[in-house]
Amino acid sequence: MSTYTVPFVINGEERRVEKTFDVTSPATGKVLHKCGIATEEDVVAAIAAAEIAGEKWRNSPAAERRDILLKAADIMDKRRDELAGYMMDEVGAQRGWADFNLNLVIDMYKDVAGRVGAIEGTVPPCQPGLTSIVVKEPYGVVLAIAPWNASYILGTRSVLFPIAAGCTVVFKGSETAPRTHRAIVSVLAEAGLPKGVVNYIVTDPAHASSVTEALIANMSVKKINFTGSTAVGRIIAKLAGQHLKPVVLELGGKAPAIVWEDANLDLAAEQTALGAFFFSGQICMSTERIIVHKKVSKAFQEKLLATLEKMFPSKGEALVLINANGVDKNKKLIKDALSKGASLLNGNIDAEESSKTRMRPIVVSKVTPDMDLYKTESFGPSVSLIEVESEEEALRIANDTEYGLTSAVFTEDLRVGLRIARGIETGAVHINNMTIHDEMTLPHGGAKASGYGRFNTLTGVEEWVRTKTITWRN
Repeated sequence: MSTYTVPFVINGEERRVEKTFDVTSPATGKVLHKCGIATEEDVVAAIAAAEIAGEKWRNSPAAERRDILLKAADIMDKRRDELAGYMMDEVGAQRGWADFNLNLVIDMYKDVAGRVGAIEGTVPPCQPGLTSIVVKEPYGVVLAIAPWNASYILGTRSVLFPIAAGCTVVFKGSETAPRTHRAIVSVLAEAGLPKGVVNYIVTDPAHASSVTEALIANMSVKKINFTGSTAVGRIIAKLAGQHLKPVVLELGGKAPAIVWEDANLDLAAEQTALGAFFFSGQICMSTERIIVHKKVSKAFQEKLLATLEKMFPSKGEALVLINANGVDKNKKLIKDALSKGASLLNGNIDAEESSKTRMRPIVVSKVTPDMDLYKTESFGPSVSLIEVESEEEALRIANDTEYGLTSAVFTEDLRVGLRIARGIETGAVHINNMTIHDEMTLPHGGAKASGYGRFNTLTGVEEWVRTKTITWRN
């Protein structure tokens, strides 16, 4: 077992505390290292450091911020093997998923670096005798909370957009991936980010509630971003509301993929399989419901099952989930559905795998609204298949959920695809592509209980500035 303990970073200095918790590998169950447990004392120190650093950082030249971000992109690429290793160890990621994270983050740094100088004010017309300007100013200290699953993507964006806008950050990392998230701060420090601009703390589940409340309640914290489950997002939003603080939330999903009667079924099978089971289905954008036209349902099912066997062979290793609870949740949802009349198309929920954190892809058909699987986000390797006969029925089922993050449509008729896309209440719709899609030129965020606010593009940067109106008498 490693004797390494993941430290906090406050005002550019590593901070080690007496109390720690073990961080274990979901793939092997072995202890990887330890991590410190932050308390309210660490919260106060981190916020104070961010507030002091903000006095200079908010007035830093756009070119200075740009150059730091560009350098961070280069460092991330040079340290690729090291950084990928942390993520593979802590969250059970395959190298492909780790590289997907790193590649997107490198692009993220470069894209945001080019947008730093695009924050502009205005000179609106005013009444006779007065002149006005509207300037955009950084909020100040931002609280950033990111999850473990897309560790580098979600962790980096939580701090990158605020610091690009001139804010400083207290980054509360995931207790599941603390070394991975610590590496994000390390990259920025190596790139020359001034001390105190990003401060990093982690705590264990037992202290998460008190530490988070202390962070949100502190008067110096001006805005919050949280990515994670809808259940926790509701708590964050409630706390923020009590203290009248704005929040950007990117929460859970129950993404539908509609396979229409004229779809390219080979493409649809490939993309829905990837969308449902990439990283064991532990992505907020994962395909949870395949809504297929009855005319092509049988042919599609045959192609889907063949694709699954090719991608995830039954004689290969089962997929790894972050913990045994994820496996138990999925099996419980599937058993409930089967007990109420659903059919198992692929997989065996009673299969014994090499560890309790492993599970193979499951496809369930004849899923109906009275089943828990119909509306509950599984966040694991299971997907529902539901047959429809009309666009109206497809849209009704696609929208019959509290979530609204992303979706997909498969059709060879762009007019049909666009018409269906306009009818789905989600933050994104991908025609002839899987539901998992994120790139820097596209705003990213959800509708309904999948959250509000946007990451990416200039919109993502301007989430972290507010307008100030200044007038003067001529």
